[in-house]
Amino acid sequence: MTAPFRRIALLLVAFLIPALPAHAIDIKRVISPGGIEAWLVEDQKIPVIALEWAFEGAGARDPEGKAGLANLAARSMDEGAGPYDSQAFQNRLRDNAISLGFDAGRDAFTGSLRTLRETRDEAFELTRLAHAEPRFDAEPVERMRASVLAGLRRDQSDPNYVARRVFYSTAYPGHPYGEELRGTPESLAAITPDDLRGFTRKQLGRDRLVVTAAGAISPEELAPALDRIFGALPATSASAPLPDVAMAGAGETVMVPRPTAQSVMLMGQRGIPRSDPDWFAASVMNYILGGGGFTSRLMEEVREKRGLSYGVYSYLVALDHTALVIASGSTVNAKAGQALDIIRAEWARMAREGVTDTELADARTYLTGSFPLQFTSTNAIARILLQVRRDRLGIDYLDRRDALINAVTNEDVRRVAARLLDPARLLTVIVGRPEGVTATRTVEGGS
Repeated sequence: MTAPFRRIALLLVAFLIPALPAHAIDIKRVISPGGIEAWLVEDQKIPVIALEWAFEGAGARDPEGKAGLANLAARSMDEGAGPYDSQAFQNRLRDNAISLGFDAGRDAFTGSLRTLRETRDEAFELTRLAHAEPRFDAEPVERMRASVLAGLRRDQSDPNYVARRVFYSTAYPGHPYGEELRGTPESLAAITPDDLRGFTRKQLGRDRLVVTAAGAISPEELAPALDRIFGALPATSASAPLPDVAMAGAGETVMVPRPTAQSVMLMGQRGIPRSDPDWFAASVMNYILGGGGFTSRLMEEVREKRGLSYGVYSYLVALDHTALVIASGSTVNAKAGQALDIIRAEWARMAREGVTDTELADARTYLTGSFPLQFTSTNAIARILLQVRRDRLGIDYLDRRDALINAVTNEDVRRVAARLLDPARLLTVIVGRPEGVTATRTVEGGS
């Protein structure tokens, strides 16, 4: 086996080796000589290093007429940097079994790195170059632009995508949360390589940087690596933060006609911020309502009892500047009105009655027992740590989490359900040819 293939095999095996359970994880705070902070879970048993990082707020607001800029930058940053053109850069990643990627989200511009310990120097250097000296050469930028456009065209035929787009554009008109992160064909055509270079110079500042790491690296090794990778970035970034925004569209039913055999339903209303003291009570409530798969009330009432859907779910969405509680599912067109009525009825029942002792006990058991199963690999640990840091939950959060869930009472759930759930205020978007549904507005096309 050649060296590159051996490295790839080792990397794949290492990613699949289960990591420590959550309660056994020892998180170290590491400060670089240049003042960059990271949280680290060291594990020398597996020869893998994983880094995750985020630039908070970066890319959340694209310039006027250049929607999709942050996403195109994320797609292109590893397509050549420093002395390496796209092919050379990608070859160095592949030959050393290094995984490097970037993503533009609604609240942050994120990056991730996976490498074997033996190739860490190469991995750190390539990551440094991608941040400090991205090339954005014409050919790879055009290739990435074409890929984004192809994805946008493909998604137009997906009713689930259409429902999400119409929901968010209705809920947050005039706010970046209501826009398509990838842009439009017109805005993408306006983005130049100089725009991409300007984005990295202005948006990726150390003042926004949050870093976590896991695996076969010590605090003494990680500290200088942080400066090596991120030290050349600007000390500050130049972009105004997003404003908080309240959800619009309460009580509306928006129909998007599509010639499909089933109707896709997406319903939601104001949710609860991650920082709210009632977050765990809301999480327990949501698990019982629709987050618990086949054990949830929505699945029981809509699928098991009546066979109206293969699946119907609810979930909490906590963005930095707004929050939602959402239900989604699909059903045959002829039963759409009935399915919507049942979901609304369960929404109201939860707000009115709360939960039973058995439901509460089962939810606590699942939410505490399933969480350690997420710590299945080095990269999963780094990713979870990053979310904990971004949510400002504290370095001891993993030790406190089970107790916070187990402290939730029936009264807590009832209070939060009454606070959050009001079927009359649900924004409902339905894509298809639904029967038995009275729309307040119809959107043709839904793009």
